[in-house]
Amino acid sequence: MDTTISLKPYSTEDAALWDQTVRQSCNGNLLHLRGYMDYHRDRFEDCSLILLRNQKPVAVFPASRSGETVSSHGGLTYGGLLHTEDLGTHDTLLAFAAIREHYRGLGVQTVVYKAVPAVFHRLPCQNDLYALTCAGAKLVRRDASSVIHLQEPFSFSKGRKWAINKAKKCGVTVRQSHDFERFHALLAQVLGKFGAKPTHSCAELELLSGRFPDAITLHVAEQQEALLAGVVLYDFGHVVHTQYMANSDDGREIGALDLLVAELIAKYHDRTFFSFGISTEEQGLKLNAGLIAQKEAFGARTVVHDFYSWPL
Repeated sequence: MDTTISLKPYSTEDAALWDQTVRQSCNGNLLHLRGYMDYHRDRFEDCSLILLRNQKPVAVFPASRSGETVSSHGGLTYGGLLHTEDLGTHDTLLAFAAIREHYRGLGVQTVVYKAVPAVFHRLPCQNDLYALTCAGAKLVRRDASSVIHLQEPFSFSKGRKWAINKAKKCGVTVRQSHDFERFHALLAQVLGKFGAKPTHSCAELELLSGRFPDAITLHVAEQQEALLAGVVLYDFGHVVHTQYMANSDDGREIGALDLLVAELIAKYHDRTFFSFGISTEEQGLKLNAGLIAQKEAFGARTVVHDFYSWPL
């Protein structure tokens, strides 16, 4: 039987089917489940798609629209075509042709495609990057992110080891917490020094952690119950990711965040990757040298987050 690739616009009635496809996909994760994506649906015009191969769902395309541009997705760090093992490379070419035809029919001129970095793939699946090239897409942005390969030898720098030992000597303790309000206040204070603010409000973090209590967790470093540092961790399965990290001035003096991160790396030692996120600014063109050096001192190395512009 000849392969046919078709698609349908996502509607709220498709939520269970969407989530099932993401969970079976080679490259989707927690971020792409509707319980996560929809927490900020009031901010984005959703135009997501479900793709079918011979009438069987094989992929989803998280997407939002702003004017004549579609992004995959405006509220996500990365997205793109999230597909199961049933979608091969040739079928991916057909899928991109169907996506182009659908969006052109809606008056869309450009798709901003945020590819899922390879370290987050459950299985090798860069069919989409090949299909994007064939479709005329161009790389327009590249961010530098840092990950530790936990199943290969890595080591902390001497300075990092010294800071960890100092924190221990100063009586810093590490535990899991549910006090997002206290952490968010510290995070906002730290980011405020750089003219930035958290992407998520405190209420949103509490909401998402409530929806995914085993996957979105808060971990803190304290000294006599005073909060010194905190990390919000996203557990993607084979990858754990530090969504937020914050260190107080007192915590920085005695290595509180260093101890906390070291304890988390030890806790998740059986996973494949420990991800710290990006250290770039200004659309990826400015490297925050101090920030990436801090991550590399734990043994992390660079992977890239790529953005493509696909003219339709």
